[in-house]
Amino acid sequence: MTAHRDPRVFSSPTLAGFYLILDEYWASRCSLVEVLRQAGEAGVKLVQYRNKTGSMKQAYLTAHALRRVAAELAIAFIVNDRCDLALAVEADGVHLGQTDLPLLLARKVVGNKMLIGISTHNPEQVRMATEEGADYLGFGPIFSTGTKANLDPLVGIEGVSGVRGLTTLPIFAIGGITPDSVLALRAAGANGIAVASTILDAVDRPRMFAQFMAPFQ
Repeated sequence: MTAHRDPRVFSSPTLAGFYLILDEYWASRCSLVEVLRQAGEAGVKLVQYRNKTGSMKQAYLTAHALRRVAAELAIAFIVNDRCDLALAVEADGVHLGQTDLPLLLARKVVGNKMLIGISTHNPEQVRMATEEGADYLGFGPIFSTGTKANLDPLVGIEGVSGVRGLTTLPIFAIGGITPDSVLALRAAGANGIAVASTILDAVDRPRMFAQFMAPFQ
């Protein structure tokens, strides 16, 4: 039985600020549910579940558990890549990469009530995602990161400045971001930042959350 959104505590999220990515790769090292609860305590309002390697059944079980906790904490819950998984757990949105289902087809699958975010890496992809009706953009990789193999070319902070004028959509900078780079990214036009490994690998996770959240408070 899937979790249902409580309309008393959840409305369309503010697409800005800190966006946590819970990657299944880290599940053997830490409890993703525990990290999600720590995120809620820190004030995080947007989280994504990403599973690039597991079976659909395993991904469903984990996503279902995370989605229930996110609903309790009034955190918007996004599923990476899979429209079917997003629908199965009644997620608040789906995030698609450039090799996933095209945005216009994904919209037919998930309908108009679900958010759709698109990963973009260059100006043309930003323009296309905007024209096709994305709700927000991930843009990067800003810096080098070990989270993903076969990275697209690094765009740097200046890359954010270069695409800011091409779209009115919220932009989340992603890729190797640390607390030290947040203010510069905001000044370049990013509405928020998306982070995985820097949080998931942190020894003192509450302190790291606080450092990332401070520029948005």
